[in-house]
Amino acid sequence: MDAENNTSREVPVPAAGELTEQHVREALKQVIDPELFVNIVDLGLIYVVDIKPGEMDGKYDVAVEMTLTSPMCPAGPQLIGNSRSVLEGMEQVAQVDIKVVMYPPWTQDMMTEIARDQLGIF
Repeated sequence: MDAENNTSREVPVPAAGELTEQHVREALKQVIDPELFVNIVDLGLIYVVDIKPGEMDGKYDVAVEMTLTSPMCPAGPQLIGNSRSVLEGMEQVAQVDIKVVMYPPWTQDMMTEIARDQLGIF
């Protein structure tokens, strides 16, 4: 596990010429909330993933809209920075834009069953 980035998985490598939302979301699962110890995708913090061809041949620009568990989340800067680092580390990504949104507000209902199990929420 990379303690500085809270990452433990390898970045998925998409087939040549393709980058999908699923690839991006799978990569973002490397970003772990340091307070809850659950990845940000399963927590439901990733709202929008937009992928567009970049100016560099074969590379893509990725825009992500994400939220935080609360507006004053102390881990917010770390989650945003780690998300950016993970995405910039993907071979087919040229530019990354991460926008933090607070609407709709995050609730526990946005978590996957995996996250609920990890946190003991039934």
